[in-house]
Amino acid sequence: MKGPIGSIAAMVFLFLFLAGCTIFRTMAPEETSLPMPKVALVLGGGAARGFAHVGVIRVLEQEKIPIHLIVGTSVGSLIGALYDDKGNSFDLEMIAFKLEKEDLFDFSVFASTTGPVKGDRLEQFVKEKVSREKMEDLPVPFAAVATNLNTGEPVVLTRGSVARAVRASSSIPGVFTPVQYFDMTLVDGGVVDNVPVDVARTMGADLVIAVNIGKDVVNKNTVNIIDITLQAVNIMANEISVFKMRDADVLIEPDVGAVKMMDFSTKESLMRAGIEAAQNAIPEIQKKIRDWQARQEPAPNPGR
Repeated sequence: MKGPIGSIAAMVFLFLFLAGCTIFRTMAPEETSLPMPKVALVLGGGAARGFAHVGVIRVLEQEKIPIHLIVGTSVGSLIGALYDDKGNSFDLEMIAFKLEKEDLFDFSVFASTTGPVKGDRLEQFVKEKVSREKMEDLPVPFAAVATNLNTGEPVVLTRGSVARAVRASSSIPGVFTPVQYFDMTLVDGGVVDNVPVDVARTMGADLVIAVNIGKDVVNKNTVNIIDITLQAVNIMANEISVFKMRDADVLIEPDVGAVKMMDFSTKESLMRAGIEAAQNAIPEIQKKIRDWQARQEPAPNPGR
């Protein structure tokens, strides 16, 4: 729907989507007398399914779950960087609701030998939406996971350009042109680590909340080379993630159904799926935090 009527309808939906929801600031450790674990939010890849991440983040913020580290692969790095920079789910939802495929994908016949999508548009989008240029300047420590195309090794980006890191982490091989960065040729992190729980552990997380949006790999509508490539990457990433996600303390898997990787028309339902899955996970998250706190309490002194 285009024109003024479409704009009004979109704003009405956004109002209803946010209605009844009070946006809370993430709880800081000093707000409780008990020690708090270092909580990592790990956001997996899944292209357009990443809108589900937005719903998950809203619930975590509402419930004042502290987030001390954000790690993302592919679209998870994009959503993670936006949230880290904005610091609240309201601004993140506003950006996500307006986001369209054309904002991120710049198809070009001239880049088709290495990938039909150049990636310049994605990088420019991040530059425009994220106010901090450098990853080191983000309020919460942030890591974007990419893959070294020449060696097959995972590359954890924690410094330098936010926009270039997100672009590298999101450069799906066969679709995006690989990115030259830090003297490496980088492609999508989902090739080796689509839900990078291990990265969060390495960076010192005590409690890892992982969000997997690639569980349902069924897609019976692969009509072109882009669909085929995305489907193949999704299947591969899902198989790898099955083992790596076992180390997560809490695994959230929104019911994304059979949403295609390039389908930006279902963002509202994907956000709702993220909200529902996160709400179901809150009791487990709270219990994990309490269990960790209990383990930090000093043992009673039998001599007293």
